[in-house]
Amino acid sequence: MQTHLAEFIQSSSDGVEAESILRKCVHCGFCSATCPTYQLVGDELDSPRGRIYLIKQMLEGAPTTASTRAHLDRCLTCRACETTCPSGVQYGHLVDIGRAVAERLAPRPWYERLVRSALAAVCSRTALFGTFLTLGRLVRPVLPALLRQAIPPAASPAGSWPAARHPRRMIALAGCVQPVLGPDINAATARVLDRAGISLIEAPAAQCCGSLRHHMTQPEAALDDMRAMIDAWWPLIEAGAEAIVMTASGCGSTVRDYGHLLRDDPLYRDKAARVSAMTRDLIEVVESAPQLTELAAGLAPHSVAFQIPCSLQHGQALKARAERVLAALGFVLQPVVDSHLCCGSAGVYSVLQPGLSNRLREAKLAALQASGAAQVLTANIGCMAHLAAAERLPVDHWIVVLDQRLQARQASARGPG
Repeated sequence: MQTHLAEFIQSSSDGVEAESILRKCVHCGFCSATCPTYQLVGDELDSPRGRIYLIKQMLEGAPTTASTRAHLDRCLTCRACETTCPSGVQYGHLVDIGRAVAERLAPRPWYERLVRSALAAVCSRTALFGTFLTLGRLVRPVLPALLRQAIPPAASPAGSWPAARHPRRMIALAGCVQPVLGPDINAATARVLDRAGISLIEAPAAQCCGSLRHHMTQPEAALDDMRAMIDAWWPLIEAGAEAIVMTASGCGSTVRDYGHLLRDDPLYRDKAARVSAMTRDLIEVVESAPQLTELAAGLAPHSVAFQIPCSLQHGQALKARAERVLAALGFVLQPVVDSHLCCGSAGVYSVLQPGLSNRLREAKLAALQASGAAQVLTANIGCMAHLAAAERLPVDHWIVVLDQRLQARQASARGPG
């Protein structure tokens, strides 16, 4: 693809990157076959190829309108197109650049900016999110069905967290909404890894990884979140932590990109690159701990449907490894039709684009139910909450179910009393 970028961006870091990405696109359209929004809408401008053309025109100086911004907004950033692309087009990075430029050239109406700012402020701060969710649960019985569905019931408590007693130590991201929506996830991870001789620790000051604001086109605020996260983790890294374990694959996909996102920051780029290099999805950590597959060897086979998050299969390219690890841990994975397609969660996409999001969820739930499995496992808190809200199938994080199965066998082995 030939490019002639406008002066306002051509010599900037974003311009250089955008031009490099644009020139890799060969217009083949393979990406359209795996794009969730194109499958629903059928509009070329709501396909990766169409959005690439929009971004190219915008960066070359063509008028940018609210329509341009709307087509970019409808993208889930699932990155299925990257998995499909034969030319290696880094669409995720390009759409980030395009959205930021569109935001500047075609500013949103004040009420849209207000809604997005409020969402970012509430969802990125655990205490604030928890407070609003508690209030929502108090009035949930009298709310209309659509609003009632958006407010999940109280989650199971976290349970015990083993003392940090092993020489091997890893850092866990507590996250922003996960401590409220799934407080048992990191605690279960700590218990499982403790069995493998790994102590899991959290940095008390660490909250949002920056993913939320990044995908809501608040780049400077997102970078501030990322810097704060690095600052919170750095003492633990210097004290010898060997990895940063991600129990939410959406966060993991973003943290693995810190080195790229902070590449122009002279104070943080080296630290960011080290953080990215240290980041591991939980699947990778368990895969490297053979003690856990040995412990799980005696567990009865357990039939499940695995809803693999886009951030795990496309963002981190771990689909095959995740399925292999779960099978080794005693899970029998039932085939799920169109498993490459997004469930419609995508951070706050389900709030900002409810029509498309709900249609994607219905399609995903139909595929999961057709598998015949009575339980759905996933690896990302957003997907888990979004699918569970429909109240059609039990949806759990796979590490929580593994921990429950290991604990049940341990209790059975001890016998009564």
